[in-house]
Amino acid sequence: MSSDSNHNQNQYTPPKVWTWNPDNGGEWASINRPTAGSRHQQKLPIGKHPFQLYSLATPNGQKVTIMLEELLALGHKGAEYDAHLIKIGDGDQFGSDFVHINPNSKIPALMDHSDDLKDKPQRVFESGAILLYLSEKFDALLPKEHSKRTEALSWLFWQMGSAPYIGGGFGHFYKYAPYPMEYPIDRFTMEAKRQLDVLDKHLANNEYMADDEYSIADIAILPWYGNLVLGNAYDAVEFLEANSYKNLLRWAKQIEDREAVKRGRIVNRTWGEDNEQLHERHSAADIDHKLKDN
Repeated sequence: MSSDSNHNQNQYTPPKVWTWNPDNGGEWASINRPTAGSRHQQKLPIGKHPFQLYSLATPNGQKVTIMLEELLALGHKGAEYDAHLIKIGDGDQFGSDFVHINPNSKIPALMDHSDDLKDKPQRVFESGAILLYLSEKFDALLPKEHSKRTEALSWLFWQMGSAPYIGGGFGHFYKYAPYPMEYPIDRFTMEAKRQLDVLDKHLANNEYMADDEYSIADIAILPWYGNLVLGNAYDAVEFLEANSYKNLLRWAKQIEDREAVKRGRIVNRTWGEDNEQLHERHSAADIDHKLKDN
């Protein structure tokens, strides 16, 4: 008998009007609500650098710290940043200051306090928008040639639209749901494998997502799909037969070895080995100190 049958899921009939059950939702039930807005007063810290990042090292959070480290590696000193920890399990993302930056209450959230914005700092939310904002501000990590630029942006927006099926779909039901449910696991596994195949086929003929140029498209896709096939997310390598996606694995390992990627992915991380955790970053030395122990 399936897990669904054991929990009488086959007998469920949606009510005429949905009502919220705060106890239903698995590991994240304590913070999920069907309403937006702040839940408590909160004053966020502001460091000394141009960029103030409020985040956690989830895949979306890793995108931005990797991007900032890539910019610094390219010599863009104006990309210096403070990375402040937002504990989403504690509901920090629902504090008043955070909601002012991101009304959607999701990490990452960025404030640009650069000299040209001193009178009115710029907020940026949504990880894809942050990558594009930083790319345009520093004229970096986005191809100049029109066709390659278009390709990079197409893959960036593909990632933003597709990844919820991986995180909120496959990852949630395979890893975090209160109990195994056959139908949603089958449904989202099929979609996850289809997306992995999309990437694998594209990377059979391309070194990076935009032909031979490393870009914000690669930075966006790595923390979701690279981490998935490398075994850094959901413990699903065997279940998904991740080793069969040879081109995707080649690409993921190639990018994983970049120094800026190694630096960025540990920022705002609060789990794993101690030398893989850097709760907050306020200078390059903070990362240097952690990586020297590897």
